[in-house]
Amino acid sequence: MTARIFQLSRSDGGVPKLAVREAHVGPNGMAGDRQEHTKIHGGPNRALCLYSVEMIQKLQAEGHPIYPGSAGENVTISGLEWSALASGTQLALGDIVTVELTHESEPCRTIASSFSGGTFKRLGEPGEMRWYCRILTTGTVATGQPVRIIRA
Repeated sequence: MTARIFQLSRSDGGVPKLAVREAHVGPNGMAGDRQEHTKIHGGPNRALCLYSVEMIQKLQAEGHPIYPGSAGENVTISGLEWSALASGTQLALGDIVTVELTHESEPCRTIASSFSGGTFKRLGEPGEMRWYCRILTTGTVATGQPVRIIRA
């Protein structure tokens, strides 16, 4: 199965982030996306937040009302072995944009509505967390484009 961009999401601050068909990605993240708490979100080493649609589906099967964009991710990816990712992994998002995973994103209470009983810390399980990344090559991305590992 080829990994793909399932959804791109952005907001004017906070969650949920709303779906867009395509977006420009610059050194500090996705055009049109703003973070409310810039001490813990955004900046060059947290320019984009990535998550797996398969992880979202797993959480939905557990009864959580999470959906793409509701946990604050900018890029929801399908078909990528999420548990195999590590800091330093480089990904190509589409034909132009490249990113490097910097660190897993700790869950915070702003995403509590995506979890039954507000149990947002469920998103903190190793191998199931969202990833922050830095942008190596800027450009435009669109839903449906391929995602591939450049360097593990």
